[in-house]
Amino acid sequence: MKKTSSAADSAKASFFKRFMYERGPMLDDVKHSVYLWKKTPLALIGTVIIGLFLLIALFAPLLAPYDPIATDLSRKLEAPSAAHPFGLDQFGRDVLSRVIMGSRIEVQIIFIISVISIAIGLVVGIVAGYFGGVVDEILMRITDIFLAFPRLVLAMAFAAALRPTLTNAIVAISLVEWTVYARLARAEAIKVRSQPYIEAIKAVGASDFKIMMFHVLPMSISPVIVQLTMRMGTIILTAASLGFLGLGAQPPLPEWGAIVSDGRSYLMNNWWITAFPGMAIAITVLGFNLLGDGIRDILDPRIRR
Repeated sequence: MKKTSSAADSAKASFFKRFMYERGPMLDDVKHSVYLWKKTPLALIGTVIIGLFLLIALFAPLLAPYDPIATDLSRKLEAPSAAHPFGLDQFGRDVLSRVIMGSRIEVQIIFIISVISIAIGLVVGIVAGYFGGVVDEILMRITDIFLAFPRLVLAMAFAAALRPTLTNAIVAISLVEWTVYARLARAEAIKVRSQPYIEAIKAVGASDFKIMMFHVLPMSISPVIVQLTMRMGTIILTAASLGFLGLGAQPPLPEWGAIVSDGRSYLMNNWWITAFPGMAIAITVLGFNLLGDGIRDILDPRIRR
C-alpha cells in the first residue's frame, strides 16, 4: 500500500511539474502583465473605481438605507443630513438609495448592450472579412451608413421610434454600438483567412461555418474585448443621456440619467438631486476610461518589451 501511494504521489508531482513547465510562458506573460499593471498608476486607479462600482452594484439591496422608490411628500426637498447624506428629492425619496440602486441598473445596461453589440459586430465583421468580395462590400457599406451618424443622435432616433422604456433604450444603443466591433472583427478575419493552415483545413473538407466558428472567431475576440473595456464609459453616458431626455428609463426607476433629469428643475435651490447622480456618472465613466487606457498600454508591444 505504501509503495502504491508513493507511486501515485510521484505521478501527481511529475504531472504537476510537466503542467507548470508547459504553461511556463503563459505564466510569465501573466506575471509581466501584473508588473506592468502595477507600474501604471492610472490603470490601478481605474481598477479600484470599477471594483468599487461593481461591489456597490452587487450588494446594492444591502447598502441602500431606504426604499429607492418610497415617497414621503411631507419631507420633500430636504437638504443632505446625517440621516440622508444625499438629501431627498421632490417626492421625498432618498437620493443616496436611488444612486446605489441605480448602479445595479447601470451594470445590467452595460452587460446586455455589450453582449448584443459584440454578437452583432462579430457576426457582421467575420462574415465580411472571411468571404470578402460582394458580401464584404454590402456589409461594410451598411456599417458605414451607421458610422456616418453620431452615435447619440442615432440612438435617440431608434429610441424615439420605439416606446420610451429602458429595454428599448438598450436595444437602441446596441444597434449603434456594434459598428466598431464589426470593423475590428473584419480586420482579424482578413488576416486569419490568408493563413496557410486555413487552406489546409479547407482541403480536408471543413465547412466555412466551422472555420469561422472554431478558427476565425477565437482570433477575433481578443481585440474586441479590449475595445469593449474602452467603450463601457461611452455606453453609460449614452444610456444616461437617453434617460435624461426621457427616451430611456422611466420614473420611478432609479437610473442615473433619469435621476439627473428629475432634478434639473430644482438645480438652483436643490442642487443635491442632480449633483450626486451626476458625480456617480462622471466617476464611473472616468474609471472605465482609465481602465481601458491601462489595458491598451499594457497590451502595447512597445511597452511589453
